[in-house]
Amino acid sequence: MPTFLNDTTNGMNIMKNATFASLAVAMLSLATTAAIAQAEPKAGASATAPSQAHILSRAELDKLLAAPQSVLIVDVRRPDELTRIGGFPVYLSVQLADLEKSLAWIPKDRTIVTVSNHAKRAQRAVDLLVSKGYRVAGAAGVQDYEAQGGAITRIAAPPPNAQTAAQAAGK
Repeated sequence: MPTFLNDTTNGMNIMKNATFASLAVAMLSLATTAAIAQAEPKAGASATAPSQAHILSRAELDKLLAAPQSVLIVDVRRPDELTRIGGFPVYLSVQLADLEKSLAWIPKDRTIVTVSNHAKRAQRAVDLLVSKGYRVAGAAGVQDYEAQGGAITRIAAPPPNAQTAAQAAGK
């Protein structure tokens, strides 16, 4: 019997050691996962440093708009934002996600102003354009510009006339 008891005790020690080793591996794994999670940016957060792009005031933007032959407005908003909120009378519409593959359409001989609703996406556009060698005055938010007293253009679909309405109804 003493040998049996001794075997059981050794077996228990082996189980305790295996359990301790498994627990240690699990804790190390959790610690590593936590460290990696802290190092990675949160969902939706930018992986780069905050933009240093200048946000244009209404006065600065008005001065640039007074010389339309030397400035290009690049609006990086979605089309539904343009129609719902409004914007500037003349602009190049390129969503931020498509900007890098659309650089060939943007002339380098003009000063660029990037536009979004509150200048956040426009600032990211400035960063990209500057890194590619473009001359950029800064970023502007169309809603901020309007709140400061600037005039924006709203796009409204014309109401259908009677003939168009009848054609649409199939008459």
